[in-house]
Amino acid sequence: MTSHDLPRTDPPTLEPAALPPLRTVGWVNVRDGRLLAVRTTGKDRFFMPGGKVEPGESDAEALVREIHEELGVRLDPTSVRPAFVAEAPGHGLGGRVVRMHCMYAEPVVGSPEPAPNAEIAELAWLTPADTHRVPPAGQIVLDRLAGVLSA
Repeated sequence: MTSHDLPRTDPPTLEPAALPPLRTVGWVNVRDGRLLAVRTTGKDRFFMPGGKVEPGESDAEALVREIHEELGVRLDPTSVRPAFVAEAPGHGLGGRVVRMHCMYAEPVVGSPEPAPNAEIAELAWLTPADTHRVPPAGQIVLDRLAGVLSA
């Protein structure tokens, strides 16, 4: 009997909730007591601007790349600094947990104002009263920033 004669067995597929947390980055951009958030085309919730960290990429590199892709803003890589981590089940991910590394960063001098770009349909400036407009990780972010956001 050769390996060609054996029945094929595919590796088991893990349920989303059993997968390791999805590592993402989010830009903490507070202006006039409001937090910048974005809504992706076809989605009903607002998310922190940012996204997935690609293999071989640092969190800071991912943040700079994602913010430029989504909003057209060029962040100063030397200004990127950690804020906090928000971990919660991801919206629309079947229970998979998102571990979002939230970071502060300043735009480079002359960078344009944030504007919808790529897959981004809409921007919003949120306060703690907007928890119904964000996924679970976004609720954690709004709670953590409540002291600096307008009521």
